[in-house]
Amino acid sequence: MPEATALAWDTLARYRLIEILALWEGRVVASQLGEAFGIGRQQAQKVLRQYRAVTPGNLLYDESRKGFLPTESFAPRFVRGRVEEYLHLMGSDQAPASPFAGLSLASATTESLPLPSRKVSPRVVREIVKAARDEQRLEVTYASFTSPAGEDRILVPHTLVFAAGRWHVRAFCEKHRDYRDFVLSRFRGVPEPCGDMLGEHGIAEDMAWHTRVEVRLIPDRRLPPRERALIAGDFGMQNGELALSCRGPLVLYALREVGVNPHHVETEPRAQQVEIANAQALAPWIHWG
Repeated sequence: MPEATALAWDTLARYRLIEILALWEGRVVASQLGEAFGIGRQQAQKVLRQYRAVTPGNLLYDESRKGFLPTESFAPRFVRGRVEEYLHLMGSDQAPASPFAGLSLASATTESLPLPSRKVSPRVVREIVKAARDEQRLEVTYASFTSPAGEDRILVPHTLVFAAGRWHVRAFCEKHRDYRDFVLSRFRGVPEPCGDMLGEHGIAEDMAWHTRVEVRLIPDRRLPPRERALIAGDFGMQNGELALSCRGPLVLYALREVGVNPHHVETEPRAQQVEIANAQALAPWIHWG
């Protein structure tokens, strides 16, 4: 991204938002920039004109959709084109307006471990986002351990979720007649819209999704007292316990994030460090036993 170093941070942040929306939603309008950065419509339109001037051939105005669409030759110049950029943006209301959006804060005294990014198609995300917003059904081909080559499904998506190091979509599956998680990198081809959902299968009807569950963690009781106190300090536990509140379907992901496998106890307590204090209460969410 050679242009980034020559731009003011606010201009860079606006150009990045334009590219993220164009790439992953397939449409950019001036009102989005206005809302994100607190600028007027004329200023937002000026930003779009300036962006188009420095990236000729990237955006084309579509009269029927009243917005700028990415062309077939669209090539991002201010973002890397990774799905995480869009999904993290959607997960933080303040991200577009952050004064740090265009700053490079890396220094010789910090280091970040680069983790592999799962390959996700922008076209897949676009269709999922559109279907979720419009409460539409999608015909998809989805690969899994039981069907590695892919299997046709009809889904009604409602929420994109980042958990346990990967992005997935929470959706109603017409084949299984319930709500499930579908990993974004496992979609094959491009999902196709197939009309309004049949019956009430949107986010409002996903009762498990709206159920809040408390996960209580404590230091592994096999550790000596001093080591348990050390772990309690690491996790900011109060009275030797940490309480996490999350949605029911995300309980397993929450446990994985803190290194707890509810189906396996590490033989070495220092390797596990924490354990579940309310395992029986979590049984419906972790299929205990």
